[in-house]
Parts: sequence; C-alpha cells; structure tokens
Amino acid sequence: MAYRKEKLEEQIKRLVSEILIRDIKDPRIGFVTLTGVELNADYSVASIGVSVLGDERELRRSLEGLESARGYIQSRVGKAMRLRHTPKFDFFPDSSIAEGVRMVGLLDSLESEDSAERASGDELPGEDEAAEED
Repeated sequence: MAYRKEKLEEQIKRLVSEILIRDIKDPRIGFVTLTGVELNADYSVASIGVSVLGDERELRRSLEGLESARGYIQSRVGKAMRLRHTPKFDFFPDSSIAEGVRMVGLLDSLESEDSAERASGDELPGEDEAAEED
C-alpha cells in the first residue's frame, strides 16, 4: 500500500511541475520548485510543498497564483492520471531548500573563519602536540 502512495505522490509532483512549466502563465508565479507531495490516508488531499526563489513577498504572490490556478491544475492532473477522485491540492510554503542554503552558508563562513585563524598563526588547542607527534 505504501508503494502505491509513493508512486502516486511522485506522479502528481511530476505532472504538476509539467503543468506549471507548460501551461500556467500567471505572472504572480515566480521561480517555483515543488519540494514534495504528501497524500493523506484516504488520498483526498495532496499537500504540495512549494519553495520560491526570492523573498517573502515573492513567496506570497506565488502562493496566490497557485491557489488561483488550483482548480485548473487539479483538473489536468485528474485527466492525465485517470483517477476516479482527484485529490484536492493544498499548496504550502516549504522552507527546507532555503534552510539548506542557509546552513551551507553558515558552514562555509565557519570554514573560512577557521582558515583565516590558521593563516594568522593562531592554532587551535591541541594542534601543536599533534604536529609534534608526526
């Protein structure tokens, strides 16, 4: 049963992505990435995670555009998948990509600080003993 659910979620994600690229011309929808689809237990609602390149205002505008196009997108997905009952789509902001980018930035800044400290001659505690043993 879980395999069927995962398969449906991936198929919905792929179809919605294709529809957004080919058919939706709403200027409110910016550079949108679908991060995932989660069907509820009875397959009546598909929660679709959305990440938008830009600030909070761009995210809000893109979500408004997606909500406006929701009926059209659901109809196209339902016809393409030939489902008896097409799930209701619920678009929600997913900040996981932005959080990942932020974490990578933090790690890079820590790494560059560490490199700067080593270049200035400041050694971390315990490094001099490890160097002497080699």
